[in-house]
Amino acid sequence: MQLPFLDLLIFFIYLSGILGFGISFYFKKRTSLEYITGKGRLPSWTLGMSIFATYVSSISFLALPGNAYQGNWNSFVFSLSIPIATVFALLFFVPLYRKLQSPSAYSYFEERFGLWARIYASVCYLLTQLARMGAILYLLALPMHVLLGWSIPVIIVATGFGVMVYAVAGGIEAVVWTDAVQGIVLIADALLCFFVILSDLPQGLPQYLEERRKKGKFSLGPYAWNWTESSFWMVLLYGLFINLQNFGVDQSYIQRYLGAKNTLEAQKSAAFGALLYIPVSLLFFMIGTGLFVFYQENAGSLPLEIAKEGDKVFPYFIVHSLPQGITGLLVAALFAAGMSTLSTSINSSATVILEDHVKKYVNPKITDKAAVKVLYLSSTLVGLISIGVALAFNGVESALDAWWALASIFSGGILGLFLLSFFNFSAPRGPAIFGVILGLMVISWISLCEFFPNIPLPRLHKNLAIILGTMAIVLSGFFAGLLMSTKNTQS
Repeated sequence: MQLPFLDLLIFFIYLSGILGFGISFYFKKRTSLEYITGKGRLPSWTLGMSIFATYVSSISFLALPGNAYQGNWNSFVFSLSIPIATVFALLFFVPLYRKLQSPSAYSYFEERFGLWARIYASVCYLLTQLARMGAILYLLALPMHVLLGWSIPVIIVATGFGVMVYAVAGGIEAVVWTDAVQGIVLIADALLCFFVILSDLPQGLPQYLEERRKKGKFSLGPYAWNWTESSFWMVLLYGLFINLQNFGVDQSYIQRYLGAKNTLEAQKSAAFGALLYIPVSLLFFMIGTGLFVFYQENAGSLPLEIAKEGDKVFPYFIVHSLPQGITGLLVAALFAAGMSTLSTSINSSATVILEDHVKKYVNPKITDKAAVKVLYLSSTLVGLISIGVALAFNGVESALDAWWALASIFSGGILGLFLLSFFNFSAPRGPAIFGVILGLMVISWISLCEFFPNIPLPRLHKNLAIILGTMAIVLSGFFAGLLMSTKNTQS
């Protein structure tokens, strides 16, 4: 598949515009705190759009329509958990971090459990972000390889360097404003695509609704609980824990809380960004179902090898069935989804390197001018490593499965430690360490059990890793602390 000249022109104009817009923030004089948080100058709507854009990576852009095309709307239940997590964020998490006023999300861990907890959480976050950026870069390169005909390594390197340039040069302001633009582009293009699909059906919306009903495509999955299958309740709980992790311990979210003018504005931005994802994710599921109906109507127009892999159906439709010009806009939207997530990860990772490592035990008395240089250098380093990780993913049988396993292991324990500290104010250091070790054992087994078929332990659905791992940390840490307190009282 090769894009026509008009589509390529639109695509490159968009990329050049985003790159130039992001780099323009380099010419603003700013301190290290302004580079990290914007020092309260960022409007709540742009912060909200940035939170939304962080939610929607290129993985979502391809996976959600692919899931709906191949199956039903079971994965949409993830979005239904967002309002519950948002309530916790608005009532507890945003006020907490606004009160602390620390650029790092993990200073709170040190305050509660000591320096070990801060180092542990920050290192886990960095490892998670590097794996995430590598997976997103690689998974973005796959459809672009099909669309543009370029080699996967070339796309990875070009995309990685492009995002790195404006993320490094412009800091959080460049990231947030470009995220806002790219979020708007993504929503507009997705709406346009859905209406094009409907217009291509002979009977339009009625045909779409009838076919969806007959095929059971709207099903949210089985409601009976099952430890090994993706039921409604499984996905709802998984979504709740993932979103609590996002709002509670993800550095990129905390930086946006601090970028708002006050606590109320920060709450508005968190609510806006999170709740916006619900209708947009619904739109992607509607597109996936629309693609199913479209190719049912146009039997034989979709190659069998494409139909077998749901993630490839949407890119195929973009190139073969959309009018010229609109194809270029949709390709730009696909890139927008990936670029916004990558730039956010680069900026937040650089912040963690400066605040949690350089300032803590490398150079506690670092000057602000030197701190800005560290941010530039660490942003560049993170970007380069993410390109290397993406290249390492090339050839992996399932990069998405590899990313999910790595993310569960690297990040699963942080939420449990945070909740233990947040809801158990008397939790001492020893029980917290015990809880983290036990939780990581649970998470590692659920994530990697398929590689050890001879070990006689139960096999559970991978979505349970963060759920059971977090619960193991909180409960074991709490009861171990209670037991320790009882013994100390008796003695």
